[in-house]
Parts: sequence; C-alpha cells; structure tokens
Amino acid sequence: MNRVKHFLSRVAEPAVLSAVPVSLIVCAYVQIDQTAALTLFIVVAAVGLFFAGFEVSRPALRQIMPTVVLAALAAAGRVLFAPVPDVKPVSAICIVAGAVFGRRCGFMVGALAALVSNFFFGQGPWTPWQMYAWGLVGYVAGVLARTGAFNRTSVVLVYGFASALLYGMLLNGWYVIGYVHPITWPAVVAAFVAAVPFDCIHGAATVAFLAALYVPWRAKLERIKRKYALV
Repeated sequence: MNRVKHFLSRVAEPAVLSAVPVSLIVCAYVQIDQTAALTLFIVVAAVGLFFAGFEVSRPALRQIMPTVVLAALAAAGRVLFAPVPDVKPVSAICIVAGAVFGRRCGFMVGALAALVSNFFFGQGPWTPWQMYAWGLVGYVAGVLARTGAFNRTSVVLVYGFASALLYGMLLNGWYVIGYVHPITWPAVVAAFVAAVPFDCIHGAATVAFLAALYVPWRAKLERIKRKYALV
C-alpha cells in the first residue's frame, strides 16, 4: 500500500493533472476533428482517475470529513454569491483546504464544490472543466504550502489572484477549443482578452476572501488537524 501511495504521489498525480493542459495545447495547435469531445474525454478521465486514486489511498472517515465539510461550504458560498458575477469564495476555500490538509484534499474540495454547486447552476460539459480547474487550484496550494511558501500571508494572497487567472485560462482554453472555429491566433487572443476583466474580478474577490478567511480558518483547521491526528 505504501508503494501505491508513493507512486500516486510522485508519478501518477502529476502526470494525470498535466495531461489536461497539454491536450488543450496540442489540440489547439493540430486542430484535429472533434477536439472538443477529445479534450472533454481527457478532462473527465483525469478527474475520474484522481478520484480513483483518492479511493485507493483508503482515507479514514475522520480524514474525509474535513474534505466534505469544506467542499459543502465552498458550494454553498458559490450559490450564496450567485447574484454577484465572478465573486465567489470557492478558490479561497480550495486554497485553505490544500494549505492545511494537503494537495489531495485541496483538489477534492474544488472538484466536489463545482460538481455539487452545479446542481443549482446547471450541469453540462463545463462541469468537468470547472471540477478540474478548481481542483487544480487546491492541489497547487497544497504543493506550495508543503514547501513552506505559504508561511507568508502575502504569498497566499498573490497565489489567490494568480489562481483565478489559472482557472480562467483553463476555462477559456476549453471555450476556444469547443467554440472557436477555425482556431486562429487573432481569435484566440480576442477570446482571452475579452475574459481578462472577469478573471481579474475573480482574482480580486479571491484575494478579499483569503484576506478575511485564511488566517482564522487555518488556525482553527490546524487545531482540528492536531486534535484528531489528521494527515
């Protein structure tokens, strides 16, 4: 079991997660037929394989509960702020989850929050992309926190803004692949430039939520982590 966990941590997870942006770039460059369907299959497979890897690691119930609770809070926050475009606490909560409980928890919180909240907003081909993008935000936060980069709140806030741009880049890439034909550089640039104001609002909102939540939530969650020996 330890060998399986080591393989998932060192090799499988990075390979699976990196397959999605690589496929976007390749499909955009080659412009093969059915690129939208192909990239959708790849992102669904990536999310599914990550969920399967999480299941294989056999987490205890006490380890699953923080993930479920934080995902529920993120989903509820997204629904609560629905009237305000691009102002959502999801990225901030994913970052807190990854920073405290690790990269897998960060990914699961983001993916589950997107899936659950879309029962309110509507499911569609965009759901797997949102699951992957928000999951990746939490995953990278977990990686950075483990290196000690998040010991400074300023770094957390910078990453919060950058994570919104990362999320937007992935969703914009899916839009270009699925709806822009033929794919030309002017069309790609126009699509990404049109999304910049919305991505910046998302980034500013994430920074604001992190400024309000990161320090107090991390202190409380770290206390829970120590009390119940969560790793």
